[in-house]
Amino acid sequence: MPDKSEAKMRVSFDLDEVLFVHPDIVKTEPELKFPFNKIYKERLRLGTPDLINRLQDMGYEVWVYTSSFRTEKYISKLFKHYGVRFDGIVNADRHLREVQRDNGSTLPQKLPSRYRISLHIDDENIVCTLGRQYGYTAYQVKGQDEEWTEKVIERAEQIRQMNMRNEE
Repeated sequence: MPDKSEAKMRVSFDLDEVLFVHPDIVKTEPELKFPFNKIYKERLRLGTPDLINRLQDMGYEVWVYTSSFRTEKYISKLFKHYGVRFDGIVNADRHLREVQRDNGSTLPQKLPSRYRISLHIDDENIVCTLGRQYGYTAYQVKGQDEEWTEKVIERAEQIRQMNMRNEE
């Protein structure tokens, strides 16, 4: 468990094709009960609630960083039905307002380093490869992977250990 005095490490997740997946392609959590399944049609990748809660229990802050325009309220309420609470949410509106702003050059659709996110989980290769150029670390999750939760935790722990060594 990290010392209370040190800053918590942040891990963020993209939504579409990472946490929200198509049940014909990737195993999913059980559908929400009526009427919530009519309000929240997205299906969560199997293991998502346990992973997020486990990361938080391990001392990580867990965020959503998505290029979708779903509102923060919608995202929060959907995940609340699965027993998940995020420490922060960056959607497309917030990204445009806080990151892109009036910048003359177009910035990437996600810039996790702007929010001091240590590890961003995404499905898009371009988001993952831009990490070196823009100062963030990304881990790519694609399709069905039975061990995806353990891989995310392992990568987060590697980064935490590396950060601790760098602080010494």
